[in-house]
Amino acid sequence: QDQLQQKIICPGPVTCLTASPNGLYILAGVAESIYLWEVSNGNLLAILNRHYQDLTCLCFTDDSSHFLSGAKDCLALVWNLYNVLQAEPSQIPDPRHVWSRHSLPITDLCCGFGGPLARAATASLDQTAKLWEVSSGELLLSVLFDVGIMAVTLDLSEYHMFCGGMDGSIFQVDLCTWPVQRDRTFQTERENGKVFKGHRNQVTCLSVSTDGSLLLSGSHDETVRLWDIQSKQCLKTMNHKGPVTNAFIVLAPANMFNPDGKPSMPLPKFSRHLHGTESSDEPGTEGVTLRLGLHQQEPGQSYLEKAERMYSQMYSTREKNLVGDQEHLTIQVSELEEEVSNLRKINKDLFDFSTRIITKPAK
Repeated sequence: QDQLQQKIICPGPVTCLTASPNGLYILAGVAESIYLWEVSNGNLLAILNRHYQDLTCLCFTDDSSHFLSGAKDCLALVWNLYNVLQAEPSQIPDPRHVWSRHSLPITDLCCGFGGPLARAATASLDQTAKLWEVSSGELLLSVLFDVGIMAVTLDLSEYHMFCGGMDGSIFQVDLCTWPVQRDRTFQTERENGKVFKGHRNQVTCLSVSTDGSLLLSGSHDETVRLWDIQSKQCLKTMNHKGPVTNAFIVLAPANMFNPDGKPSMPLPKFSRHLHGTESSDEPGTEGVTLRLGLHQQEPGQSYLEKAERMYSQMYSTREKNLVGDQEHLTIQVSELEEEVSNLRKINKDLFDFSTRIITKPAK
């Protein structure tokens, strides 16, 4: 059947690509730069240049509030999407965290469940896979292997971390073992029951089913394999004509088998220039971009600036509470209670004013 095909020309060779879970934004790695597009109108919203070498991987948190980037410069960066969207085009926003514990290029990233409070895993050619906390930026776990790690993923419950090696092996790391150690060494000869063996070349991608029973893997040996996690047996092998670079498990959409379930609107042409600059691919392109919280006429803080401050206060309260700083928690709670009381007073004044206007007798 005829299918809608569209070619979108990017500013250069794309080394990695991802879409936000809410479907609003597209991220692409072109050389050492990160390009951020808005899907609805194709506007290029930001170009981030904080890496020193080519990008290798990108991923979003499950709530689309943050995204992570990894590159050959051995750095993994955590970005707040709100800060990126609200920054002026001439300024490059600072990443929320800079993770520099790896000593060789980053090969893969994976973000767990929980939005800003999620945990993220990074893989590297330095033969380690590391687990981080997105909110605080702290390193939670570092596992050393015998080979370079090319792919990493977490199961939905985050009991296990799966790492794909350059030799074709897939390692299963238990995250709930006791005693807790930040630095661990995965010894293959002692943990033979936690290794998936079958690929004959480096494993490039990993994905776990939502029920945590199946593992999908792709490799440069031109095969995709489906594994039973409990028994470590290969259930199915799919051959491809060429190295497999990406494969993942997704839930089937509701209209997958509906013959009428086709896209009703094609994607717009993605711009190659920043939105709002003089140079543009199509001068007549229509689209509306809301940049809330900027260019306010009043000297005070805008509503979104206040909301961002309250947002940061709430999450700093959670982080401080985790380390036991009760005095700081009390101060933050009192500030939040004062803000609530002010909002209640404003609401009451508005109600009284509208009541007087409505009930005022006509002259």
